Amino acid sequence: MNRKLHKKEQSSRRRTILKITAILSVSLLICLSVFGIWLVKKAEFAANNAYTADGRDKSDLREEQVEPLNDNISILFIGIDDSAARNQSSDNIRSDALVLATLNNADKSIKLVSIPRDTYTYIPDSGREDKITHAYAYNGPRSTIESVEGLLDVPVDYYMTMNFDAFVDVVDALGGIRAEVPYDMKEKDETDSHNAIELEEGIQQLNGSEALALARTRYYDNDIERGKRQQMILESIMDKALSAGSITRYGNVIEAVGDNMETNLTFRDMQAFFEYAKTGKPDVETLTVQGYDDMSTGIYYYMPDEESLEELQDILQSHLGLKPDTSNLSLNSDELAEQALPSNMPEQ
Repeated sequence: MNRKLHKKEQSSRRRTILKITAILSVSLLICLSVFGIWLVKKAEFAANNAYTADGRDKSDLREEQVEPLNDNISILFIGIDDSAARNQSSDNIRSDALVLATLNNADKSIKLVSIPRDTYTYIPDSGREDKITHAYAYNGPRSTIESVEGLLDVPVDYYMTMNFDAFVDVVDALGGIRAEVPYDMKEKDETDSHNAIELEEGIQQLNGSEALALARTRYYDNDIERGKRQQMILESIMDKALSAGSITRYGNVIEAVGDNMETNLTFRDMQAFFEYAKTGKPDVETLTVQGYDDMSTGIYYYMPDEESLEELQDILQSHLGLKPDTSNLSLNSDELAEQALPSNMPEQ
């Protein structure tokens, strides 16, 4: 009798546990669904506020408009040297960081190209050659976009500008990032307070102000190394944003962008980029505009090396599918030549 009673009690407990588990599972699904809907609506609202057309229906280097979900596209990330503390007039703002990303839809790969701020190139809105950093002051993002298109000979389909405040807030909203500091350094913060940021050499966990200082500093090395640091930081932000633990921070990230970002990407366009992260972090290759220092005019310029620039243009055009990818042609030719050799031919 006691055994029967004991079995009944066990069976009753199991049923209770199953009921509680089912209720908790349903509750969790409901909460996740509500959270997901809330995030989407919040992101849509932020995207609509940030949307600013660049005044073009499409790039002049495109025959027709592109769509991120279906086509290979490019995005120009423009970090501008402005903040609430600086509050500069538009004709005094410069681009402090320029990174062009080309996205290949077939293999979901990304190429990040760093453009040194002092790169000497033609600025259409000024009608002359100058440092590319000065382009922004003429007509905002559009002037910078057209200058980058002329330099790299590829279309810039979309752009995204962020000032110092937005960058700092986004990194903080993600809970900071891990990045390699190449040397001990002291640098200004986003309010331009001298030596406000002190960093030690090595892999560090950085908050927004520290990450900005690492991205901005250029007095310890040169613009090429600065560009590499900016690419590294962009990848670190991407890694953190794609990590499983960051989903609860997305609301804060969306809020962080606030009024400090402008883009011609619509909310629908942005949603398409999730395809690149479905199977984890996409394949990312970092490149830069190679060149040399020039002081022949008494003003410092970074002069692009023409041969290297042509190679870079070819890589980007191929990645965007604007021309056949010829990177493996020489290898294939060698393989064909080997296959054509007689079997008794001595090895060279």
